[in-house]
Amino acid sequence: MKKNLHPEAFEVKAICACGNTFDTVSTESNLRVTLCSACHPYFTGQVKFVDTAGRIERFKDKYSKKA
Repeated sequence: MKKNLHPEAFEVKAICACGNTFDTVSTESNLRVTLCSACHPYFTGQVKFVDTAGRIERFKDKYSKKA
């Protein structure tokens, strides 16, 4: 096995922008993330749609008439 091939791995405490912290392994000694499972819409179920052009309403209107 070649020496000095792989980077050193650190056990770090990752800090999310929401304030949540969790332990993980990384090649970086300090880890900050913008989303985690505590604040990501997929895991929390709080999906937010940003629709400035009204596309969602037009889609609902178009396909609700056929039903």
